[in-house]
Amino acid sequence: MGRRHSASALIGRVIISMYVLFFWCGAIATAAPYAALVMDARNGQVLHSENADTRLHPASLTKMMTLYIAFQAVENGEISLDTLVRISKNAAAEPPSKLGLRAGQKIKLRYLIRAAAIKSANDAATALGEAIEGSEAAFARRMNRTAKELGMTRTTFKNAHGLTASGHLSTARDMTILGRHLFYDFPDYYNLFSRKSEDAGMRQVANTNRRFLNGYRGADGIKTGYTRAAGFNLVASAERGGERIITTVFGGRSTASRNAQVAKLMDLGFKKAPNRVAVQKPTKPSYARTRVASEPSNEKANEFSGKTVRLKTTLAKSLRPKMRPGTPQGAPVTIAQTPDIRDDIQAALEQAQSVSYSTADDTQEIVAPKPRPVSFNVPENKSDQTKVTETSVRMSSSDAKNWGINVGRFPSRYAAEKMLLKTALAEIDTLDGSLRKVQHSNKGYEATFVGLSKDRADQACRRLQARDVSCTPINPS
Repeated sequence: MGRRHSASALIGRVIISMYVLFFWCGAIATAAPYAALVMDARNGQVLHSENADTRLHPASLTKMMTLYIAFQAVENGEISLDTLVRISKNAAAEPPSKLGLRAGQKIKLRYLIRAAAIKSANDAATALGEAIEGSEAAFARRMNRTAKELGMTRTTFKNAHGLTASGHLSTARDMTILGRHLFYDFPDYYNLFSRKSEDAGMRQVANTNRRFLNGYRGADGIKTGYTRAAGFNLVASAERGGERIITTVFGGRSTASRNAQVAKLMDLGFKKAPNRVAVQKPTKPSYARTRVASEPSNEKANEFSGKTVRLKTTLAKSLRPKMRPGTPQGAPVTIAQTPDIRDDIQAALEQAQSVSYSTADDTQEIVAPKPRPVSFNVPENKSDQTKVTETSVRMSSSDAKNWGINVGRFPSRYAAEKMLLKTALAEIDTLDGSLRKVQHSNKGYEATFVGLSKDRADQACRRLQARDVSCTPINPS
């Protein structure tokens, strides 16, 4: 009897052990793969890597690209931080983590950016993509184009939020490259990632990365990510004594273990990085309006935003600028080809309006064109001479080209220059002979045309306003 009991107990222990082994092996098999990369942010030197080029699920690290494009769009005047975005049913239906947006609700773009960056809200990320490109699919195409421009060679995006989707993959190396570009390309926005909490319009939201920000000295960002398929991911950046290290980890087992591993790799990076090294900033890709004419727009279907002036750098048909005075008929017009779109803007403006252009000094004095000469006979009588002179002044001031128009305020000089280019090409007749001016103030960059008569300024504004373009006449007084 005792032997039978012992045998039964032994068999029970074996069965239990087999179950434990089975579930343990299953957990190992389903655990997300691990990958890591440590980079010296100053020059892009890789200090440590492990499976860094393995294509894995990025989870909410995806939102780094969503935010990169949002910053790009705002900086270039494509959309404003204060644009009211109408939330689509698609965005409102995204699963958590989310801000709790409702279909049909309107919310400022700045709050969507904060919710996506700090709370990692999926509904906010989708709404950003729809607001900028018209649909989630069109935004994903833009994400992939931007990834290629940044050198992220093994990344494919399918959505703006990072929830698991077939083919939605990236690598530790690519995400580190993206994190470095966020730091250098948008320094005015990068501080957003270090905020422990922020007002997201509907409510205060807490940073999903606050444990690492609080626990590691010098940490100031960047982005967390988690899904069951991805594990616990993190791209982190920290600065100590002028040295900046960016570390990426994919496939962490928990928030605590992931943060511990990132801290360990950060320490390794600071130990290996030289004290002094020449900073080599990554090349910022030239901005180009990326919605292609052949791509469908779902703006009406999604009703995602208010009125927005869309800027295009590719024209449906070529607009040939007027010839310079004295140019022989049929003479070829040569426009310098350059990869820098700023030079393209400069050349186009010079060809369109044949006026020299400089932005080197915001306070450059604008000299109004001389008034047209008015022919009259000078009487011999001195008193009559005084009267005629007064009449002359009144006549010249009423027709003097000392009026101007303002076509908007923008967050960057580049965006203001682009608006001047677009307006100059669209209104060659009414703006012919005017001067362009970008003036900087604490509120932004004002894009203006000066050297117009009152009638010409009024006419230009009426035509621009008819196309929903902001335009305000500038009185010489």
